[in-house]
Amino acid sequence: MPIIRALFVYPVKSCGAIALGEAQLEAEGLKWDRHWMVVDETGRFVSQREQAAMARIVPAFVEGGVELAMAGMPTPLTLPFEPGSDAHRVTATVWKDTFEALDEGDAAARWFSQALGVPVRLVRFAPDVTRLSSKKWTNDEDVPTQFADGFPLLVTSEASLADLNARLAQKGATPVPMSRFRPNIVVDGEGAFDEDFIETMSIESGAVVLRFAKPCARCPITTIDQQTGERDTQWPTEPLDTMVGFRADPRVDGGLTFGQNAVVVAGKGKRVAVGAEVEWEWRFE
Repeated sequence: MPIIRALFVYPVKSCGAIALGEAQLEAEGLKWDRHWMVVDETGRFVSQREQAAMARIVPAFVEGGVELAMAGMPTPLTLPFEPGSDAHRVTATVWKDTFEALDEGDAAARWFSQALGVPVRLVRFAPDVTRLSSKKWTNDEDVPTQFADGFPLLVTSEASLADLNARLAQKGATPVPMSRFRPNIVVDGEGAFDEDFIETMSIESGAVVLRFAKPCARCPITTIDQQTGERDTQWPTEPLDTMVGFRADPRVDGGLTFGQNAVVVAGKGKRVAVGAEVEWEWRFE
């Protein structure tokens, strides 16, 4: 039977991951996932698309918050779970969505500006703000998310990665790790790209149910080594070049897809764990 092989949260959008043995599931996704975000002077989100060095900012859960470290930075930055009483509201933008967020103050802004070498600020998702995923893909339901690109969760498959890496190996290119695709949940035990045909994913006999809402069209972040923040000198545009040949998906205007964006149908407030058994409901169209 398929199982959950790995769980990841990314507390700061586009920075490093924290691998977890288990995680709490909220309507917005795994708790603390994409709860903070780096923005430019206009409030627009900053990601590895512009600042590949963000991959080298490594988060860790500590007592009462999240600690961020980066090689070359003299001290880490600690972000408390609870916002400060003096946090002021600013306007933040993720793609086409503009909404209010809470500025994390000058010390956090200085830390990130020094780490990235450009003037930026850090914001957190405000507890009284609701941002919804595109209803085009949610069956017209209200599905909240925080600073993720568009949906609460991203699910990927080890079999699909193995297939992609076999294709890379055939051309002599370097295999890529799953970290390139920045998933929340990694599953194992089905065929390559079976996720393209799955409607729902049930965990632990239906205690948690996720619906696969939209194939995830991949961007150049997949070409960035998530440890070094750099591209392979010999294969700087892989794995996208290989994906062009077999992963263009008309459902997302020809985008090169890997993994599925998912929404929470049942199980809000429950915990999911590595090793949990998974069952599929297939989509027949």
